[in-house]
Amino acid sequence: MQNQIGIIVYAPDMVDNDDRPLAIVRGMERAFPGLRLEWRITDKGQFVHLPQRDAWVNHVAEFRSLRLVCNGDENDLVTLSGSRTPALLGPGGKAQSDFHADLPHNAAGVAAAPAVLEAVAEAARAFWGHATPFDAGVDIVSQIQSLPTMPEPPRRGLPVIRVPSAMRSPEIPGHLGWLCYWSAASARIIGFPDPARDAELLSRSRRTASGGWVVRLTDEPLDLDRPEHLDMVKRTYERFPEIGGRSAP
Repeated sequence: MQNQIGIIVYAPDMVDNDDRPLAIVRGMERAFPGLRLEWRITDKGQFVHLPQRDAWVNHVAEFRSLRLVCNGDENDLVTLSGSRTPALLGPGGKAQSDFHADLPHNAAGVAAAPAVLEAVAEAARAFWGHATPFDAGVDIVSQIQSLPTMPEPPRRGLPVIRVPSAMRSPEIPGHLGWLCYWSAASARIIGFPDPARDAELLSRSRRTASGGWVVRLTDEPLDLDRPEHLDMVKRTYERFPEIGGRSAP
């Protein structure tokens, strides 16, 4: 995992016979040249080929889930799965579905990450999402206020962010990442883009077909050991106080 780029998108809860899981699988394959997600992994860690992959994914979707599928390559493993967050734990008291992908942190994975994030998020009709290298993701997890009084402040001087259940709306992005996906609704809530204030971010952003945005915080994968990367993350949090539920209700 330490040599992977993690992608997570947060989307409306799945419904019976939801068509999004298969759309996500196919979209991810189109976004990553040569990728075929036609394998599953057993409890013993063995790869099993799925000759009827589409039917298998659709059958699993009947149960409002997406069990892990992968490319069957243990040296450059690519995975995709889905899970559900119940209403009790969800933002705004709403259940949601979360779709997770992992890419190898190599030249091919880095090059494909923006397109894969966009493809997964758009197919999932996600509210927001991100793609972040593993090490930076560990620091981001430290930001979450899991207790009323955190035993330790977040690492590296990053701001405290709320747990999902304390967020007033699922459209509010929970935190930043190296690549951020903001749906049209999320972008409106946080006030992006403002051409006068967001010129730097806009130079590394692209609009999606649904009207959302893929925003790249740094040209290279986020590395918070680099002062310029850490500074960019802090400045972006300052620019968008709504992210993480940090603004006043």
